[in-house]
Amino acid sequence: MHAISFIQDLAVIMLVAGVVTILFHRFKQPVVLGYVVAGFIIGPHTPPFGLIHDEDTIKTLAELGVIFLMFCLGLEFSLRKLFKVGATAFIAAFLEIVLMIWIGFEIGRWFGWSTMDSLFLGAILAISSTTIIVKALNDLKMKNERFAQLIFGVLIVEDILGIGIIALLSGIAVSGSVSSGEVFSTVGKLSLFMIVALVIGILLVPRLLAYVARFESNEMLLITVLGLCFGFCLLVVKLEYSMVLGAFLIGAIMAESRQLIKIERLIEPVRDLFSAIFFVAIGMMIDPQVLVEYAWPIVVITVAVVLGKMLSCGMGAFIAGNDGRTSLRVGMGLSQIGEFSFIIAALGMTLQVTSDFLYPVAVAVSAITTLLTPYLIRGADPLSLKLAKVVPRPLARVLSLYGEWLRSIQPHGEGALLASMIRRILLQVGVNLALVVAIFFSGGYFAARIGEYLGKWISDVGQQKALIWGAALLLSLPFLIAAYRKLKALSMLLAEMGVKPEMAGRHTQRVRRVIAEVIPLLSLLVIFLLLSALSASILPTSELLILIVVVAAGVVALLWRWFIRVHTRMQIALLETLENHQENHH
Repeated sequence: MHAISFIQDLAVIMLVAGVVTILFHRFKQPVVLGYVVAGFIIGPHTPPFGLIHDEDTIKTLAELGVIFLMFCLGLEFSLRKLFKVGATAFIAAFLEIVLMIWIGFEIGRWFGWSTMDSLFLGAILAISSTTIIVKALNDLKMKNERFAQLIFGVLIVEDILGIGIIALLSGIAVSGSVSSGEVFSTVGKLSLFMIVALVIGILLVPRLLAYVARFESNEMLLITVLGLCFGFCLLVVKLEYSMVLGAFLIGAIMAESRQLIKIERLIEPVRDLFSAIFFVAIGMMIDPQVLVEYAWPIVVITVAVVLGKMLSCGMGAFIAGNDGRTSLRVGMGLSQIGEFSFIIAALGMTLQVTSDFLYPVAVAVSAITTLLTPYLIRGADPLSLKLAKVVPRPLARVLSLYGEWLRSIQPHGEGALLASMIRRILLQVGVNLALVVAIFFSGGYFAARIGEYLGKWISDVGQQKALIWGAALLLSLPFLIAAYRKLKALSMLLAEMGVKPEMAGRHTQRVRRVIAEVIPLLSLLVIFLLLSALSASILPTSELLILIVVVAAGVVALLWRWFIRVHTRMQIALLETLENHQENHH
């Protein structure tokens, strides 16, 4: 009987969603809104009778919708894009998220809501809707304009920060309190996990997909992609992060493969089916009574979203050196909330830390701001012209001087080249150290299980720890050597720049050499102390530690060249994958 009622529910959802979305398409409204309205029509709160019998199964399918939405967001995301978006995207996204979380929290407190409701409201308001903005810019044929490119950049950064917000909120919801130490440790672990997952993923996954693609079977490729997606989501859940993060990351990893366009084409119908169910499930949760009861908060929050995002994103774009008109267009283009907000609201309900009214309120605000989006994007130009007339002359002069000053202090020629070289070296050092830290973390995490296994041969716990720590150090050697070499290159560069012949005279070369030797060694010492602190649970006694370090030094002396070769191969493989992806997209 269960199967028949499920088919009936699915038939109702798809038929009603189909009819409503056709109407919405005819009236040139976003299809996403059509799904939400369809859900509202068939939901349990709409008389005369409930059309859906098995809400739990529908909710499970809606969860799949979230996974596919985030997976496809990941596919559209590219590491290259992230490096290209530049300062504007980072400043605007950061300003917007901080300001909107604060505004949302204050509004919640003003209405007398609980701390958790207020905090989740802030998070719900923080992130704009990628799908709705891309759709609106497409419809208005503005996708290729400069302000649209800036908006896409902000959306990329927002998506990453949004993943962080979800991880933080999960932690806060479980512990029930916010401490700065906890926030830093959560963000640190999350960043570490993302870096390691991306590096290892980009080394392995595109090669696997290339192998499967050789069979030229769409079916095999689709099943492999789905297998990887769900498998990785499961791994992430086992590590106590949200499934949303797993789906986004595995999407971002697959975005670097040569088969990206084919994968997108294959996954699109699956995504459309499940995301339709997700948005319909959101509509089903709307209770008209709640909307009437909370009409005033909905109005206040809607105004706060539109004005807050216009101000924060516009300010961010302007601070990063864009002109007033472009900044205003960026701000007005980002003035709405969408699918991310639904995911955050659903998280609050799943963890049972938010009140029942928060979800329908978020949906109502999203619906209103979504309807306003095309008008806001269109209205940005006329508004900027009006503002230009109203702004006092002295203020306009100061603002234009600020723009000129920003452009003048940006490094040109040799300075810009040096800055980009230093940035690249620091990035490579950061990635290598993240991998080292991850190896030691894993050693600590699995120490108990490895200890049980080693117990058959070695009964002494101290020796077990020494063996695990030694193995972690051995695995880390290629990355530590690479980090040391990069730091040496960096210190030579800094010594060349910092020690001028007019200062040090005939000792110039000697001073430079000393600096070039001292900085990497000091850095390695700091790294070693950091590793000892991070792996405290598996740190052996000092005698065994000295023995391990001596053995490691011997191994390094013998196999130095081999370690460098291994690391270089990995680096080339990584860069090749990224380059191939880049070529394929051009």
